[in-house]
Amino acid sequence: MTQIPEQTVARRSEDPADELLRSFGRQIKILRERAGHTQAALGQLLGYSEAQIAAIEQGRRIARPDTIDQLDQLLDAGGMLLAMKRPVALTRYPAFFRDAARIEEEAVEFHAYAALAIPGLLQTEGYARTMFTVRRPRRSEAEIEQMVTARMARHKIFERLPAPTLSFLIEESVLQRPYGGVGVLREQLEHLRLMGENPSVEIQVMLTRSEDHAGADGPFTLMTPAGGEQVAYVESQGSGQVITDRETVRMMAVRYGILRAQALSPAQSLRHIEKLLQGEL
Repeated sequence: MTQIPEQTVARRSEDPADELLRSFGRQIKILRERAGHTQAALGQLLGYSEAQIAAIEQGRRIARPDTIDQLDQLLDAGGMLLAMKRPVALTRYPAFFRDAARIEEEAVEFHAYAALAIPGLLQTEGYARTMFTVRRPRRSEAEIEQMVTARMARHKIFERLPAPTLSFLIEESVLQRPYGGVGVLREQLEHLRLMGENPSVEIQVMLTRSEDHAGADGPFTLMTPAGGEQVAYVESQGSGQVITDRETVRMMAVRYGILRAQALSPAQSLRHIEKLLQGEL
């Protein structure tokens, strides 16, 4: 009996984003042909290969935001392609995370309790690549690269003005686990130390030896969109859920406040990270 490759099986579970990408690709093809460009000629103008342009037109490759900017201008699309930038950008994320990504993009407050890994918004590229690489079953290099690019794009939240309020509560054990090796961990800790100096960011460490711990139910995130009510997001084993029930979110916000009181202060936490870097702990 012939076995079907895993990637083919995965495609049969159709992601709604697949049709969006195919539709977007068809628009590009129509505009390209109207402008009199071949795929090879358009690729030259963009610094892409003919195969890469074909992949975008067939919905098999996600166009970068800056590429969409160029395409709209080169193909005289009059803003038609620009209008698709955000929906196309969201397809970079797993389907279960897209609702959370939309909220995160406009959040004025963001608070995360992390018990297993450094929160995505604080990850270096090397750490992010390691996290996607160590997961099982193994992902292809193309999938890993797409996920890393998507995760790094989320870091634009730190460039927003006015700056949102962000806090991160991280288990001490996470800061000691050398995912990807000591070099990756050291770079990550140095990045945390740098991020902790950002006036809009507070990082706190929950010591492993803490006897009282309000986070036994696991990691979670709290986000408040501009002009909206606070929501919670929980994620586990390749699935995620945005929680909007007011009472549930309120209880999680209370829990987060207790966790912050139980953890080291932001100043103590930065000193703790510094000690980890110096090998004093």
